[in-house]
Amino acid sequence: MIKSIKGIPYKFKAKVWRYDGPNGWYFVSLPKKISKEIRTLLKSEEEGWGRLKATAKIGETEWLTAIWFDTKQDTYLLPLKAEVRVKKGLGTDDLVEVSIWV
Repeated sequence: MIKSIKGIPYKFKAKVWRYDGPNGWYFVSLPKKISKEIRTLLKSEEEGWGRLKATAKIGETEWLTAIWFDTKQDTYLLPLKAEVRVKKGLGTDDLVEVSIWV
């Protein structure tokens, strides 16, 4: 078991999407309501480019990561590591239930 980032828990469902740029990263966008709450409470904790350390979990798969604030979408983005996507068989447009702690 990995050591979790202790923090505020959130749970949501979102579709997986792929960034069309170089390397084609996969993400889920946090709901705007949750993003607004996180930004209100923790903006002062953000590191460069709106980064906040987090722990994420899909099913029984948990990993240390970060969420990034995207000003264009006005929401935080959670990158999905390739290892997690492969293990869970996730692809574009799949609906996933995500738990995060920030």
